[in-house]
Amino acid sequence: MRRLSRKKTLNLVKELDAFPKVPVSYVETSASGGTVSLIAFTTMALLTIMEFSVYRDTWMKYEYEVDKDFSSKLRININITVAMKCQYVGADVLDLAETMVAAADGLVYEPVIFDLSPQQREWQRMLQTIQSRLQEEHSLQDVIFKSAFKSASTALPPREDNSLQPPDACRIHGHLYVNKVAGNFHITVGKAIPHPRGHAHLAALVSHDSYNFSHRIDHLSFGELVPGIINPLDGTEKIANDRSRKIPQEWRHRDNANNQMFQYFITVVPTKLNTYKISADTHQFSVTERERAINHAAGSHGVSGIFMKYDLSSLMVTVTEEHMPFWQFLVRLCGIIGGIFSTTGMLHGIGKFLVDIICCRFRLGAYKPVTSVQDGHTNNHLPLTKNSIHSTS
Repeated sequence: MRRLSRKKTLNLVKELDAFPKVPVSYVETSASGGTVSLIAFTTMALLTIMEFSVYRDTWMKYEYEVDKDFSSKLRININITVAMKCQYVGADVLDLAETMVAAADGLVYEPVIFDLSPQQREWQRMLQTIQSRLQEEHSLQDVIFKSAFKSASTALPPREDNSLQPPDACRIHGHLYVNKVAGNFHITVGKAIPHPRGHAHLAALVSHDSYNFSHRIDHLSFGELVPGIINPLDGTEKIANDRSRKIPQEWRHRDNANNQMFQYFITVVPTKLNTYKISADTHQFSVTERERAINHAAGSHGVSGIFMKYDLSSLMVTVTEEHMPFWQFLVRLCGIIGGIFSTTGMLHGIGKFLVDIICCRFRLGAYKPVTSVQDGHTNNHLPLTKNSIHSTS
């Protein structure tokens, strides 16, 4: 009974076979079929390799939602070099809530040489080249997101030469924690003085001849510090003397040529970055730059210095690195193989059909009746074959 049930099961399975086997004696091969098969296998191999490269690649997915975090602090990472001595400049943050955060809370004033060494200058050129390419090709930002990792460093390398030149600039670096509201981080003449009705800088003791707000932004970012990420202002360098040449000659004696204001209007977007190498809560930002000379006689009023006015977006962006699932790769691979088999088979059949039609027409033309005129009578003669020749003989 068990053997009978097994045989019935096997017969049932055989009847369900969707791939019936054709006997070898029924299979007919041809040169055209072999050529089409060779082309089909080559195409399948190439498309399979390309599909595997797509499977190995990843892409960034962007999702947007409302930022509901209002109570936490915003971290500002700063590394700026100003072409003035440290005792002449002061940095602090003042937000819309009239809250002042002094530079002493997290920033360090370090006397340095403003001119870069050859190695540092080469680093800055490379960073500026990357910035120009990022402005042209926005998709390169995804490459930076995917390649960023904690061991990477985009900081300015230390000087390789032991220069005996005395320090003529001040490097202000570190980080500050501020409220998540719009604010103004600025570097201007004199140290900040706390004031109950606002804030002020002690600039009376600094001579106008010492004003020089030429500066270099080696790094500026918001949120968690991710060394592998390149921010829009990294590598920026502004020289005040270049702009001062545009001041009319009759105005230069009234105000110092280096008395200039540099403004950066920044829009900060909270960003959650989740890749296979790093997961961080950082911030992206866009910036608009403006600079002008302060000349009261010409109607250009203001305070000399570097002003970074930032505002936070109400939207939060989640950037996630995604990968093609393995089952989707198998489905696409089966579609490639099955589609090429079906398409090449159909094309081969159509081509063979057309060839047979053309060849049959030529063969029919070879058997057309031949008409000859003899003694005024028309006789139809068929072309002679070997059988007719033997029969007449």
